[in-house]
Amino acid sequence: AHLVESGGGLVQAGGALRLSCEASESIFRIRTAGWYRQAPGKQRELVASITQGGSTNYGDSVKGRSTISRDNAKKTVYLQMNSLEPEDTAAYFCNLDVILEDSTALDLWGQGTLVTVSS
Repeated sequence: AHLVESGGGLVQAGGALRLSCEASESIFRIRTAGWYRQAPGKQRELVASITQGGSTNYGDSVKGRSTISRDNAKKTVYLQMNSLEPEDTAAYFCNLDVILEDSTALDLWGQGTLVTVSS
């Protein structure tokens, strides 16, 4: 079981990006999903999370500028980020709490996708 992140890149301040996190076919169900980020020299921090029921939680640094969503049929989680600032530059990691088809529970992390915001 694994996940694939995409959507990172270079964007100017004020711009927007949408990150995607797609779970592999062997994953039966995604429970809680989250996006985290880690800037150079800083600790990893929560950007946003979403429960299976759709309840969301956002880190203070992105609140009001980002939206996390999920498409259960596609086994994909999205992070829409608007009004990006240079301070948003970081590696963004997807985290999925999943159930496999054999009922095994796993906590998966992606390799990260880099977001760079230029001033």
